[in-house]
Amino acid sequence: MDFGLDETRSAVAALAAEVLARDDTHWPDLVRAGLVALAMPLRLGGDGLGVLETSLVLTEVGRRAAALPALATLALGVLPLARLGTHAQQDAHLCAVATGDALLTAATREPSVSLPAVPTTVARRDGDRFLVSGTKIGVPYAAEAAQILVPATIRGGGVAGVLLIAPDAAGVRLTPTSTSSGMPEYTMDLADVVVSAGDLLGRDPSGQAARELNRFALAGACAVADGLAAGALDLTTEHVRRREQFGKPLATFQAVAQQIADVYTCARTLHLAARSACWRLDSGRDAGYDLDVAAYWLAEELPAALQVCHHLHGGLGVDAAYPMHRYYSTGKDLARFVGGAGQRLDRLAAVGG
Repeated sequence: MDFGLDETRSAVAALAAEVLARDDTHWPDLVRAGLVALAMPLRLGGDGLGVLETSLVLTEVGRRAAALPALATLALGVLPLARLGTHAQQDAHLCAVATGDALLTAATREPSVSLPAVPTTVARRDGDRFLVSGTKIGVPYAAEAAQILVPATIRGGGVAGVLLIAPDAAGVRLTPTSTSSGMPEYTMDLADVVVSAGDLLGRDPSGQAARELNRFALAGACAVADGLAAGALDLTTEHVRRREQFGKPLATFQAVAQQIADVYTCARTLHLAARSACWRLDSGRDAGYDLDVAAYWLAEELPAALQVCHHLHGGLGVDAAYPMHRYYSTGKDLARFVGGAGQRLDRLAAVGG
């Protein structure tokens, strides 16, 4: 299968790479370039594009290991709202994101499990509203976001819906938690948070919105990981080409060449797995198995490959002022975001069984 990019997608990738080429790139730079609005509806000034184009932006963010709210806002917020939200929900929340006045995120993780199909967080019907209670962990940019997409099991229905909740709503408590990369994350405790029926994403209580949100989350994480692997490989290859030991470039040593080859294999496999999953999701095909494979590769192989890159940099690799530190720490956070290798392997086994 040919995963080459057409003219529009090549232009998106090139623009994202150009904007992110500067070390001082900030979120408003992506907003001004129109990269945040790619998947938004045309009627709201967006480009009406989809998952694959958004994934190209996320890959370039990963390639630079840029500390930006791209995964949270684009994959966890813009994509589900653009694909699943009602016109009223899109109008209320996407316009401010397109102008750079708001961020979005989603609470896809719970204690001991990431992206659960049946969340322990519960939404009880109370007339024409819901009362939402539960605990979410590792919510990226929760305090900074205007809205948080919160999957919850609808009591009495047995399926999950996704509710739009403001971080400052009554009954919401956010507790900052540590990350490897330093990017903000929070534990989100909800105690009978009142949510109107109009804030149920897509007004869909069937469980489809929650399933799609989980797929967007995995696709976004894998796209960022694709860029991380490629960026770390480029950085390490250049280092071993220039760095000399015993009067010879490190790249000429057989052991070093073998280790770089292993990192290359990881990077190319992750690229293919992530691109395949995003393409299937973008085209409306069943992307579940492809996403599970890509997420497992992210959780199992990416941290090991980045560790090799650290090793090949020697002491320079652990200097927090050197870029390698950003790649490794962000990779650790992504592996945790998708649930870790054990959870991803269990998921693959369940699908295969």
